[in-house]
Amino acid sequence: MPADISPPMTKGKTPTVIRVLVLATFVVILNETIMINAIPRLMADLHVTEVAAQWVSTAFMLTMAAIIPTTGWFLQRVTTRQAYATAMGVFIAGTVISALAPTFAVLLIGRVVQAGGTAVMMPLLMTTLMTVVAEKDRGRVMGNVTLAISVAPAMGPVSSGLILQIDVPGIDSWRLLFVVMLPITGLVTWLGLRQLENVGEPQPGSLDLPSVALAGLGFGGLVFGLSKFHGDSYSTAALITAGGIALIAAFALRQISLQRSGTPLLDLRVLLQGTYTKALVLMSIAFLAMMGSMILLPLYLQNLRGLSPLQTGLLVMPGGLAMGLLGPTVGKLFDKFGGRALVIPGSIGIFASLAGFTQISMDMPYWQLLGLHILLMVSLAAAFTPVFTLGLGALPMNLYSHGSSMLGTLQQVAAAFGTALVVTVMSARSTSLIDEGVAPATAALDGMRLSFLICAALALVVIVMAVLLPSRAAVDPHAAPVQDAMDEPELVKN
Repeated sequence: MPADISPPMTKGKTPTVIRVLVLATFVVILNETIMINAIPRLMADLHVTEVAAQWVSTAFMLTMAAIIPTTGWFLQRVTTRQAYATAMGVFIAGTVISALAPTFAVLLIGRVVQAGGTAVMMPLLMTTLMTVVAEKDRGRVMGNVTLAISVAPAMGPVSSGLILQIDVPGIDSWRLLFVVMLPITGLVTWLGLRQLENVGEPQPGSLDLPSVALAGLGFGGLVFGLSKFHGDSYSTAALITAGGIALIAAFALRQISLQRSGTPLLDLRVLLQGTYTKALVLMSIAFLAMMGSMILLPLYLQNLRGLSPLQTGLLVMPGGLAMGLLGPTVGKLFDKFGGRALVIPGSIGIFASLAGFTQISMDMPYWQLLGLHILLMVSLAAAFTPVFTLGLGALPMNLYSHGSSMLGTLQQVAAAFGTALVVTVMSARSTSLIDEGVAPATAALDGMRLSFLICAALALVVIVMAVLLPSRAAVDPHAAPVQDAMDEPELVKN
């Protein structure tokens, strides 16, 4: 291990580097969902259609999917401070561009730049955490991370709903979302650069440009293709998706070749670690089901029950807050009892909540909807913190950055696939019923029920993966050959 590596934390204390990175990650993730309520304002102020306006979110997701696969390589080549300064500097630049955007095209460019900074923060946080935190304390600290990454998305729509109510003469209301974000981000960046210390030492290595191109086009194309499954014709979406999958396959083959002859952009040998792979499957499917439900519930509440976006945000906020606030407690329980005692009940709760949503109706009491959503979020909290810790903990230290990058990439793909799946199923089912003479509202409701049913069925796979996971994080016995194959300096254990 390089001499400047930070030592494992003292029990009961969270290293300053983790506190700084959690705060910065909270800010950038909050921004990811803050534009949801601004779509109508963008349509009116910039004279664009609803489909075009949705690109402020789609472009963000595409950029994340394209860039995250490169972060494993990037984080091994720069210091912690350099990675942090780059990520936050790019994010601030994107925020400025978005705030000043004279046209919708410029606004999209700003969102893409913002996403470029955001894509680095989560892998940076996870890699640093796994490096400096002792194994016995990882659950508790990962719980604090869960608080940040869970509360931020829940607060995004509510925060934007409140900010959009503010009337400032001469400033479009949607611009205030970026204007408010600027001083907050600037302060967090300044504090971080004052307190952040480097963890680890950069390793030399060349950048394989074909891999960068294949990753960007492959994962970006896959997410873009999945996002197109919402119209009357699916042929174009299927073609783009198939092209993305083919490019990802070419990317994987190139990484396997580079693992033998050089430095891969994304080291696929993380998949040789059994515990990590099981955790990856569980996280991806759980995230897919979660994102599917997050798309369906607002559609149901707003289109069928007549709630405003702000009212919808307030109704789902308690679940997000519960998920985040329980993160530290879940982490402490994980450190004490291990993963299975949390992940198995959590996975069962995920299934039960999604099964409950299959019973939605035009007059289901709001308290029941609130209860089901809180159950879903609490169950996800019980599963996510242990699974993150178990999965990354099964990797040797020199693969932490690649493991966190793989995890982040598949989360973006799972989010896009979950969205495409539920929207496609809902649209196909409701269209079929309308053609049979069923009322549109009834047809839409039935389509949503079927989509929730598919999400619940996928949750059964989550239960199976939960049963297969171990209780404690430990480096897989197969990890040694992978580490030796890297031909890198020996690393000191935490």
